[in-house]
Amino acid sequence: MLSVGIIGTGNISRAHIKGFLEFPDECEIVALCDINPAKAEEKRGEFGLTAQVFSAYEDMLHAMDVDLVSVATPPNTHAPIAIGCLNAGVNVLVEKPMAPSLEECDAMLAAEKSSGKLLCVIAQNRFRDDMVILKDAIGSGLIGDITHMQVNSSWWRGRPYYDLWWRGTWASEGGGCTLNHAIHHIDLAVWMAGRPNAVTAVLANAAHDNSEVEDLSAAIFQLDRGLVIVTSSVVDHGEEQSIIVHGEKARVSQPWKVVTSVSQPNGFPAPGGDPELAGRLERIASGHIPLEHEGHPGQIGDVLAAVRDGRPPAVTGEDGRTAVEMVTAIYESGTEHRTVALPLTPDDPYYRRGELPKRAHRFFEKQNSVDDLGGFIIVEGSPDPAQR
Repeated sequence: MLSVGIIGTGNISRAHIKGFLEFPDECEIVALCDINPAKAEEKRGEFGLTAQVFSAYEDMLHAMDVDLVSVATPPNTHAPIAIGCLNAGVNVLVEKPMAPSLEECDAMLAAEKSSGKLLCVIAQNRFRDDMVILKDAIGSGLIGDITHMQVNSSWWRGRPYYDLWWRGTWASEGGGCTLNHAIHHIDLAVWMAGRPNAVTAVLANAAHDNSEVEDLSAAIFQLDRGLVIVTSSVVDHGEEQSIIVHGEKARVSQPWKVVTSVSQPNGFPAPGGDPELAGRLERIASGHIPLEHEGHPGQIGDVLAAVRDGRPPAVTGEDGRTAVEMVTAIYESGTEHRTVALPLTPDDPYYRRGELPKRAHRFFEKQNSVDDLGGFIIVEGSPDPAQR
């Protein structure tokens, strides 16, 4: 039985708590930690936990033996907390984004290596049936090499969203929708298409005049031959998200769709495409065995098994770093108005902690700062009225 501590008890902590509670025979939440202990007490009562409450994670580490912590605090605190826990001999699961800078990500990875403990970064969309089906279809080789991928990370957030105290500034949030929303889709794009070799991007703030950061971006990732186009947004009514993958021989996408094209002698598409190939791709989807746990619970189950079995998790710290690297390159490109080559190296100014807030364009001035916001949040595409 693994002892678990939750550090940070804001809205996203509910997804972590619920995830751990799906494995009552494998783990127990023994500690809740928040700089506002009243919020931790609220979570303890809401979920009927017997966990101890702490206002500082250092106090928790000193008072208790915990095997694993979930770090669900604002992004600019992820690195010091994760490093402190790893150095104390505790395994760490950290909410996305891993950290606001590559320098901090590498410090976290160094702490993982020196401690011999596990570091995992949340990428819960890899643990969704629809995304596993898409990944399997691409991996089958049936569509051929990827020529073009369209990724729409489409969300909508009203003006009050950026009134929360840590949102809406480059220093505390680390960025806008590209870092804090589209990082999920960016992770999926790299997971499916591989690492790009360059990025070109444009940033904008189209609807939130109370925020320094972008609420809209468009990026083009250059593969060896093809392109991946990623749109990141919190201004899309309806939040219609999609990943469309065009290969040499077929298109597959989520929401699930298969299209095949074959050429006439004149180069135009022949009616009907390739039904045999389409059928083979459809059988990949219909033959998929549903995951026992999806989303946060799916990833948490994998992390628990990894700690128990002494193996790496399915999503490693390196995977989390790669997603941050892609976002950093988007911000560098959008800020400097040029194409950015990958990988980013330590001599790149944007690699360093604190450099992006110095250089980034401040679209507007953050106007309000409140401790909490009412209403429910959306996790993994579905509104949860319990998440107040």
